Amino acid sequence: MLQTVQLLNGETIAYRKRDGGSHTLLLIHGNMTSSKHWDVLVEALDTKYTIYAIDLRGFGGSSYHQPITAIKDFSDDVKLFVDTLALKHFDLIGWSTGGAVSMQFVANYPGYCQRLILLASASTRGYPFYSDLGTGNQSSFKRASTYEEVLVDTSKTKTVQGFYDSKNAQGLKSIWDALIYTHHQPDSDHYDEYVEDMQTQKNLAEVYHALNTFNVSAVDNEVAKGTNDVQQINIPILVLRGDRDLVITEQMNDETMLDLPTHAQFVSLKNCGHSPLIDDLQQLTLEIETFLQFGGEHNALTQ
Repeated sequence: MLQTVQLLNGETIAYRKRDGGSHTLLLIHGNMTSSKHWDVLVEALDTKYTIYAIDLRGFGGSSYHQPITAIKDFSDDVKLFVDTLALKHFDLIGWSTGGAVSMQFVANYPGYCQRLILLASASTRGYPFYSDLGTGNQSSFKRASTYEEVLVDTSKTKTVQGFYDSKNAQGLKSIWDALIYTHHQPDSDHYDEYVEDMQTQKNLAEVYHALNTFNVSAVDNEVAKGTNDVQQINIPILVLRGDRDLVITEQMNDETMLDLPTHAQFVSLKNCGHSPLIDDLQQLTLEIETFLQFGGEHNALTQ
């Protein structure tokens, strides 16, 4: 059941809660999704976990009064959310864009998150966005440096936004079948619910731009100087990536592992793409629960 909470910045954040034990787990979704897309994992995780899955600003049932300009806008919302609900010590899983949000949150707000899991996460150096500058011509592709260059792109921004605006479920499925559900698909009822949920997104171009300019590493890239915020992440970290993920490349994952503190551990999920929840829920659940129970237990805060 979707609940809502009013933040001090005027935004309303929707979230789903599954009651459980004293171990609190916070889930942060990725682009083109919401808390809805966590449903099978929430059902699979041990009942000792009390789980909160939020809709980021502009997704699902959450408001979008003030447009975001950076990933930090999302992570600041997460801070307001956990403070409003008085969540003090919890573990955090960030999926794709949610991984970037989670890294920014943990770096800026120490003492809240005990263990961090990055699932098919955007790189510490961002997720590059290449724009055709509105020409529709591949020869015009360049890495966008401004929001406007993202906004006019026809290869991704205008195509996906067009599917949203026209409620073209089949068009959205064609994208997910090509990039996400390349081997396995959700059952038809779940898939239809996911696609309907995708169309609630109100900030597609802004998220593309925020990912493009995200950089918590110490390495400058073409469009963003590295903040080196990643060095403020001093908790146990598990990085998970499917071995056939077409969205988060091996190079992006390597960047993340290079930039994270040396105690971060990486596990390759066998025969999984960008949605291990659908490709191999059992494998994913096992890796998550093993890490939450044993990973870095001597360094984690007391439950």
